[in-house]
Amino acid sequence: MNLNPMSLPEKFVNNIRNCFEEQGAEWLERLPAILEETAERWSLEILPPVPNLTFNYVAPVIRADGTEAVLKVGVLHPELYTEIEALRVYDGRGSVRLLQADTERGVFLLERLSPGTTLTTLANDKDDEKATSILAGVMRGLWREPPAPNLFPKVEDWHKDLEGLRKEFNGGTGPFPVALVEEAERLEVELFASSAPYVLLHGDLHHDNILAGRDTWLAIDPKGILGEPAYEVGSLLRNLWQDQHALSNPQQLLTRRVYQLSEELSIERERIRAWAVVQALLSTWWCYPVEKDVLEGIATMQLLANISV
Repeated sequence: MNLNPMSLPEKFVNNIRNCFEEQGAEWLERLPAILEETAERWSLEILPPVPNLTFNYVAPVIRADGTEAVLKVGVLHPELYTEIEALRVYDGRGSVRLLQADTERGVFLLERLSPGTTLTTLANDKDDEKATSILAGVMRGLWREPPAPNLFPKVEDWHKDLEGLRKEFNGGTGPFPVALVEEAERLEVELFASSAPYVLLHGDLHHDNILAGRDTWLAIDPKGILGEPAYEVGSLLRNLWQDQHALSNPQQLLTRRVYQLSEELSIERERIRAWAVVQALLSTWWCYPVEKDVLEGIATMQLLANISV
């Protein structure tokens, strides 16, 4: 495998270095060797990587028996381990199938889904009701009690990060609107205090993470986190805003989604809306201080907060 780290996409390299710092820089240097070793050990022909690499190196491969698969290689990190463990729990039921994994080296092999198109193909006003129903069906198929819950973090672990917002701004909220932050803080306390029993959640289930394959729709890239079912819905409500210019009325569409998801998942509408607001603040805080992402996140929070249930 002849891969020069300098030939990797600049955005991918920057993502790795910014997110994982020194560990990321070292991983980028070792990546060619990791790929060569993996190709030899697992008898793979590694093809050029997929376009738009983000935080993992992903490439189609051909196995010794001629079948196609997908190789994923990532920096050693807790989320990489929980993704692999979640895929093991799902075992291809509602998700892409895990074929092989080496957690010590951060490499794993997945089935290659065909045609592999994402649910974003239905991300428009006309087909949104259908896409939302597909998302609800995938959720129901994934939720289950984990056989080893100690392997997975809880949603509370994620939300501890929000404590940093007030600390950053000496008790204030900085560029984050006070009213939105205060509402999210209030809702967060109420939601955790009244939580339903926890199940294994995907943790990032939106249109881009659902692919067509095996004559159905299947999830990819699970985070693997424990929380109540209502928590799962927030990701699909706050994502896809790169396409909101194609939506005639985002506020109306979001409201309809909440009503539809409430009915199909048997979850109270206000609980869905509330978790979406809280998660939108967390997600936007994670983006700080990137101004563009913060502004987009705040706009999304405002839309979610304005949903009438």
